Amino acid sequence: MNKGSFKKLIFKLMLIYVIAGIIGFIYETVCVYINDGEFYKRGTTFGPWIPIYGFGCLLIYFLTVRFRKKPWLVFLISALSCGILELATGFVLDKFFHTRLWDYSLVILNWGNLNGYICVRSVITWGLFALILIYAILPPVEKFQDKHPKAFKIVSTSLFSLFVLDIILGLSLK
Repeated sequence: MNKGSFKKLIFKLMLIYVIAGIIGFIYETVCVYINDGEFYKRGTTFGPWIPIYGFGCLLIYFLTVRFRKKPWLVFLISALSCGILELATGFVLDKFFHTRLWDYSLVILNWGNLNGYICVRSVITWGLFALILIYAILPPVEKFQDKHPKAFKIVSTSLFSLFVLDIILGLSLK
């Protein structure tokens, strides 16, 4: 990969990280409303995004982009790998930092949950998010990047910088 291709990839990853974080925020807001009957802000940031969805998206991208022609494989790889990511993250946060950011044992449709860290619904959701990413989000993002490279860099850098500053600010205030 040459330097230009690498830079292009970085800007693309920055934008899809933000998009995935926003989609995750919307998804969790809807799930909490269905479960609890009320709206309240999810996540540890001030903005409308949740970092683990961005990390999951990057994992999905790197593990599945070469399998674009096989949706079933994109789904399977993503469901398994992101399920493991969510399980490991939940376990580490709980056992080492004494923090529970989610608990699937307290929500509806939690069949097969493992100590509240993951459940079958969450694993299936990651697989579905992967299909949305690879087949609905990535093509227009790449088209935008190819047609308007300067604007794409500005949008990607601006949104990603806001997200990172939000994470840093959130951590510094705790």
